[in-house]
Amino acid sequence: MLAVERVSKAFAGARSRVVLHDVSLRLAAGEYIAVMGESGAGKSTLLNLIAGLDVPDSGRIVVAGQDLAALDDAGRTRLRRARMGFIFQAFHLLPHLTVGRNVGLPLALNGAASAAIDARVEEMLAAVGMLDRQHDLPNQLSGGEMQRVAIARALAHRPSLVLADEPTGNLDADSAAEVLALLRTQLERDQAAGILVTHSEVAAATAQRTYRLTHQGLTERAS
Repeated sequence: MLAVERVSKAFAGARSRVVLHDVSLRLAAGEYIAVMGESGAGKSTLLNLIAGLDVPDSGRIVVAGQDLAALDDAGRTRLRRARMGFIFQAFHLLPHLTVGRNVGLPLALNGAASAAIDARVEEMLAAVGMLDRQHDLPNQLSGGEMQRVAIARALAHRPSLVLADEPTGNLDADSAAEVLALLRTQLERDQAAGILVTHSEVAAATAQRTYRLTHQGLTERAS
């Protein structure tokens, strides 16, 4: 599903700064891993590279059999829309769209028919316990509720790979636990691969494996 092969990335400035060095990772369908590391270790940079939002200085990344280096910007955008789902710390729900329309957005961007969108939106909102809120706006929801909607949106188009960047960073402990359990359940149900980037040991413990990212590379942590 995902192959990250000896990827390195540096950012130029007054002094060139190496963010990722010789990072390799393989992830199969249905696998769910956590990536931990100090601030500035390159966790978000790694997700951006996997998503095709940036390009590595060396190495290669293959998602669902497609080498990102062989795609232009439009091709990477199409791959993102079709095969990837995203969950963020700040939720990133569109404030002017209802809960239902937020969840249906990835399907609409992929050209799904209205009837298919409506059916899938209801299915996903029921799965995350938010069906009765589908006509509400995001500002009517709690943080935990918004993250439930974000999970429904991320999985609505049945992506092969879900990237979650600190998804519980703005939640209290109880809401965080509910969201993490829900995320793992939905990933298992859809047999989607998932990468959770987190500072939280509690959050990382919900994944099947945990990796530590440093400027020297990515290593699997002993269980």
